[in-house]
Amino acid sequence: MEQRGCAAGIDFGTVRIGIALSDPDRILASPYETYIRQSPDRDAEYFRQFVEKEHVVRFVLGIPLHLNGGLSEKAKEVLQFGRWLEETTGIGIDYIDERYTSVEAEHFLREARLTNKKRKARRDKIAAQIILSSYLETGCHGISDFSGIDD
Repeated sequence: MEQRGCAAGIDFGTVRIGIALSDPDRILASPYETYIRQSPDRDAEYFRQFVEKEHVVRFVLGIPLHLNGGLSEKAKEVLQFGRWLEETTGIGIDYIDERYTSVEAEHFLREARLTNKKRKARRDKIAAQIILSSYLETGCHGISDFSGIDD
């Protein structure tokens, strides 16, 4: 494991980005917030400040692969966002298969008997928490090489 610090889980969206944060020892994942995208400059400023404020040393992005393991169009957008995030913050990126995390998050929120409005407000950051928890459970190992994956 690299230097001590928090890992941040990201559930990427073109409008909303769910964010979860681990403790500095990377044992526990907690929902952090749902960030509403604004502009490239404002988004960059937000993530730079987030990294500094929360002592983030690693980003974990959920990547939606096809059932056969191939890259979906959304997965390509996630990879592009990951490159941007790494260039913007200087923080390394790991990816983890996120198939079904939004469905799982919705299930948890329904079980909590939240209204549709409250579920929508929490869904993205809960999905990010599931992504980050999965990453932590693997011993902080993500997918980093997509060269062998075809569409």
